[in-house]
Amino acid sequence: MAEKLEVKELDSVAVRFSGDSGDGMQLAGNIFSTVSATVGNDICTFPDYPADIRAPQGSLTGVSGYQVHIGSNKVYTPGDKCDVLVAMNAAALKTQYKYAKSTACIIVDTDALKESDLQKAEFKTLDPIAELGIKNDVIACPITTMVKDCLADSGMDVKSILKCRNMFALGLVCWLFNRDLNIVANMLKEKFAKKPGVAEANIKVIQAGYDYGANTHASVAHTYKIVSKEVKPGRYMDIMGNKATAYGLIAAAEKAGLKLYLGSYPITPATDVLHELSKHKSLGVITVQCEDEIAGCASAVGASFGGALAVTSTSGPGICLKSEAMNLAVIMELPLVVLDVQRGGPATGLPTKSEQTDLLQCLFGRNGESPMPVIAATSPTDCFDAAYKACKIALEHMTPVVLMTDAFIANGSGALKLPNLADYPAINPPYVPEKLKGEWTPYMRNEQGVRYWAIPGREGFTHILGGLEKDNKTGAISTNPENHDLMTHLRQEKIDKIEVPDVEVIGDADDAQLLIVGFGGTYGHLHAAMDEMRAAGKKVALAHFKFINPLPKNTASVLKKYPKVVVAEQNMGQFAGYLRMKVDGFVPAQFNQVKGQPFVVAELVEAFNKLL
Repeated sequence: MAEKLEVKELDSVAVRFSGDSGDGMQLAGNIFSTVSATVGNDICTFPDYPADIRAPQGSLTGVSGYQVHIGSNKVYTPGDKCDVLVAMNAAALKTQYKYAKSTACIIVDTDALKESDLQKAEFKTLDPIAELGIKNDVIACPITTMVKDCLADSGMDVKSILKCRNMFALGLVCWLFNRDLNIVANMLKEKFAKKPGVAEANIKVIQAGYDYGANTHASVAHTYKIVSKEVKPGRYMDIMGNKATAYGLIAAAEKAGLKLYLGSYPITPATDVLHELSKHKSLGVITVQCEDEIAGCASAVGASFGGALAVTSTSGPGICLKSEAMNLAVIMELPLVVLDVQRGGPATGLPTKSEQTDLLQCLFGRNGESPMPVIAATSPTDCFDAAYKACKIALEHMTPVVLMTDAFIANGSGALKLPNLADYPAINPPYVPEKLKGEWTPYMRNEQGVRYWAIPGREGFTHILGGLEKDNKTGAISTNPENHDLMTHLRQEKIDKIEVPDVEVIGDADDAQLLIVGFGGTYGHLHAAMDEMRAAGKKVALAHFKFINPLPKNTASVLKKYPKVVVAEQNMGQFAGYLRMKVDGFVPAQFNQVKGQPFVVAELVEAFNKLL
């Protein structure tokens, strides 16, 4: 038994698991992030996987990665580069080494560095470490061989045994960071509750990886520990953005006392919302996997007419197809939540990558004057609150609402303090009062200009809605020009009157020389860039927008307050253009990237410093 190593305490660390799509890197990363959240660390994760259903084994295009950043205090990004890189094969080593710091520890499976593996990964020599110029600490161990030896008496076939390789690497990482394997074992027992043999095999392999590190010290000088310093009391869970969105929708339906209906068609990266909601029939959730995007949205419009909290989920290509049915909900003035989990485009584009390129489509991508509230969630955990707020606006203002997330925050995860539903505001749909029985017509409005909602089957309130323009007073079909002009203005005014919180300015709010502006899922990277610049003595602030339409009332005053403003977004300038349209005289600088990858904080800092 080797001597016990010194334990070095760190404030934060980033670990990147990488290998073939079938190597279980997403599972290993997810377990490590969950264990970290369980002990009170803050986390931010970034799953980065290929669009191929199953690329050729060992190929450069088939590499799947999962990066998790854990910290003793708040962490805002998955990290520009990692402190530990796990490379399960030659292709992973070649494509992922660029994401490792110069001081990073590299863990490689030497069994996956055979000549044939190196040829697939397009190495020119038989020494990939030297060829890549790697000067880092390298933990090179025959993971495949050791896993086979560990499970030799398990009765499992070779294919099943090889699926456990990821758990050996996870065990080694758990040793490196002094993680409690009991927590990992309990997670695996729960995940494989119906396959206890599989659970036990994985637990055995994790222990073997942990013991390998403990017994050999694996060529490292220290092990590490990240101790949480600011933990607010409460129950926490590591939650992905899509799951948080699903839970927020369920919470809103519960608060409003309504059935939740989801009409959807599978599409990356939104499908997990359909999967999650389909598990909760016991909570009154109804899910329908429709034959196409159009049917998904149209069925949700029908469910809304029938009195449900109706949702349809998709990504950018599906928004294109749903636009006609969304317009139907606009003219019928029915509540509907349209979830857009943005991905790289146009067309099929980059299905597994992240962009913010749907903004103008969500704001304006319909025929006619069709105003629609738009909300953009800012983080995986914020997806819960954003979904709840989208439902509240839809139900209380009788309008379709677009909830925008993106692949980065939808597939990423964070540590969510489990919310108390009693702390959330009430949701009060504008049901038509009984006193209006006999005189009510479909477009009669309350004091806020919102159309009353009459649920079909309610005696005395029979009515018909449809896509043709209706008379404001009678609800009958009307082509009267004055009536159409009136109805167009009423629909717009209803949206304009929605109350949203002021945009908050953080950082050097009083005397910043540069205001950084963003929206949606770039919040963490822009916050981290601001923090780094302020630590260097620069006067910088951040205004990050969650509510896009209507904009917060203080938008113009905030944007005009500072000498220099830069709008940073993962598109060609859609939000900057929208703000110029809404705020007279506003001409910001812009930082635009459309790479399908999250911002790199170092690049943001460099660009923003040039502006100063």
